[in-house]
Amino acid sequence: MRIAFYTLGCKVNQYETQVLSQQFAAAGFDLVEPTDIADVYVVNSCTVTSSGDKKTRQILRRLKRQNPAAKVALTGCFPQAFPDAAEAFTEADVITGSYNRASLLPAIRECLATGSRVVNITAHQKGEAFEDMKAGKFFEKTRASIKIEDGCERYCAYCIIPYARGPVRSKPLMDLKLELTELAAAGYKEVVLVGINLSAYGKDFGGHLTDAIALACTTDGIERVRLGSIEPEMITDKDLEEMARYPRLCPQFHLALQSGCDATLKRMNRKYDTAEYRRMVGKIRELFENPSITTDIMVGFPGETEEEFASTLQFVEEIGLAKAHVFSYSIREGTAAARMSGQVDPQVKEERSARLIAATGKTRQEFLQNQVGTVQEVLFETQTGGLTHGYSKNYTPVFVKTDEDVTGAILRVEITGAEADHCIGRIL
Repeated sequence: MRIAFYTLGCKVNQYETQVLSQQFAAAGFDLVEPTDIADVYVVNSCTVTSSGDKKTRQILRRLKRQNPAAKVALTGCFPQAFPDAAEAFTEADVITGSYNRASLLPAIRECLATGSRVVNITAHQKGEAFEDMKAGKFFEKTRASIKIEDGCERYCAYCIIPYARGPVRSKPLMDLKLELTELAAAGYKEVVLVGINLSAYGKDFGGHLTDAIALACTTDGIERVRLGSIEPEMITDKDLEEMARYPRLCPQFHLALQSGCDATLKRMNRKYDTAEYRRMVGKIRELFENPSITTDIMVGFPGETEEEFASTLQFVEEIGLAKAHVFSYSIREGTAAARMSGQVDPQVKEERSARLIAATGKTRQEFLQNQVGTVQEVLFETQTGGLTHGYSKNYTPVFVKTDEDVTGAILRVEITGAEADHCIGRIL
């Protein structure tokens, strides 16, 4: 029985697909690519934006056309947040949510055996435990993501994720230690700690994100530890000082920004202001050598004026981001922002997005130029036609020319130049 997985969304979704694929392989299914003819297709959905829902349906239809005889399963955040809308997707023969992933295998088996449609979406429960899961291997050969936290209780005005992911719950430290040890034994040199609200790790058992960082950074065989996105106001100076004690922690910080205007941040129901963000960036640069600050920024949130957008533009230029993902606000039904007045015209959002992309592109180039002349430790990942590609500790992409196969190795590289979106160097 051939099965293929198609994943939309964040690194947490990707981790969960990795776990699911290994569960199905252990149950006797043969894993194939989504472009191949399969007996079963599984779409692990994202519902951050309404356009993501549209894309999910398009994928379901395409997979059905690809093999009309196949069974197609829909799982993940979209059916969890919008069960009625998901059930209306007639292209899906099996529908489960993000809460009861363990039910996916028996649901697909039932559908295959009976030919009947199976819908099994269980609501999140207060006090629910962290789902026991671990991935033994990853599509990437040198880097492994570990989901250590699930759920969010922040209820930002634009975001549906608290409804899709439920309350905060954390991977127990003993389980994390076991997974880290197994990944190190499998040859992974770098791990990325990820979560839906990573900064909330440990809230449910009286712990803290620094506990997980300490554990990862002291695991034999793990040479690098990287963090997913963190919230500025949930990390204190003391936390950063604790993190700086561990040389294995990569100095790359993806600090959620969303807007560089305090009035916009307040309407978004974000829990920090630009002064707090600025202070945290300054502390990071004080404690860590050559760190990179990356982020996500939304334009066109309801009520955003030209003056508010100008504040974001100015703030971004001041902070000097290494990289930013810029995107336009889109109405997400079920959120507070969907009911707000002052929805911004799509053409205005497009124009502001272009201006902000240009501004963050400039700070990106300045960051890359600042790497020239430095010596970086690069973990090499891929090799094509005499060029080998890898990442430095601060997540600068680096290309070197070499005829040797150095994939999987961490080597010292002198950065000799900067190009459009990467640096070039020579192995020392």
